[in-house]
Amino acid sequence: MKLYILEDEALILKHLLQVVQSIPFVQVVGNSPEVAQAAREIPALKPDIILADIRLKDGDSFRLFHEIGNEGFQVIFLTAYDQYAIQALNMGAFGYLLKPIDEAALTDMLNKCFHQRKREHFDQQQLEIARQHYMAQGGTIARRIALKSLEYIEIVSIEDIMYCRSDKGYTTFYLKNKREILVSKGLKDYESLLLPSGFLRCHQSYLVNFHYVEKYYREGYLKMQNNEQVPVSSRKKEEVLNYLENIS
Repeated sequence: MKLYILEDEALILKHLLQVVQSIPFVQVVGNSPEVAQAAREIPALKPDIILADIRLKDGDSFRLFHEIGNEGFQVIFLTAYDQYAIQALNMGAFGYLLKPIDEAALTDMLNKCFHQRKREHFDQQQLEIARQHYMAQGGTIARRIALKSLEYIEIVSIEDIMYCRSDKGYTTFYLKNKREILVSKGLKDYESLLLPSGFLRCHQSYLVNFHYVEKYYREGYLKMQNNEQVPVSSRKKEEVLNYLENIS
């Protein structure tokens, strides 16, 4: 499991390195005392987990992860102030630790993160195996999807969905007739169903139907047929470009 550390206090960084270097499944791939440096290195190094101080000399890591997203990795925030705990967890952090960092607590949290990622990877493999087997047996790609709102269950044609946006455990489906449907499930619950139908996860919060994409701007966003702009995270840029190059 590749680890990156964002911490500007030298003594705390030294302590963290001493702790994690004794954990066999952890490989430290980089560290930085600055938000600006981390913004350059994290997308390139592709860590699995990040230990991140919240307040640094050149900014805060909340803003960093808002800008680069946290797709593909887990975040454990480090802070001397308990007031940041709710904000950290609302951002989707795996957890947070109060300074001074307790060695046993850090080790335990890294261990939980490691096993969760192993389970997620296994689940993804099993889903893909099941999908391939289903298709090999003559199965067809799903044409419709049941969306459960608070008031009713609506059957929607998948080809009518332009894109989906998730926020704090909810997902909004944007349809080509300009309707929106809000459901109380996360994006991950729909990803495996929609990917075979021309959808792509271009950001931690967005799943896009590429049949409705008009342009990709290198600044990092897609222009949809309804003129809405959908962000592309730095970690997903290469995947989006590869997808566009193979469109037929």
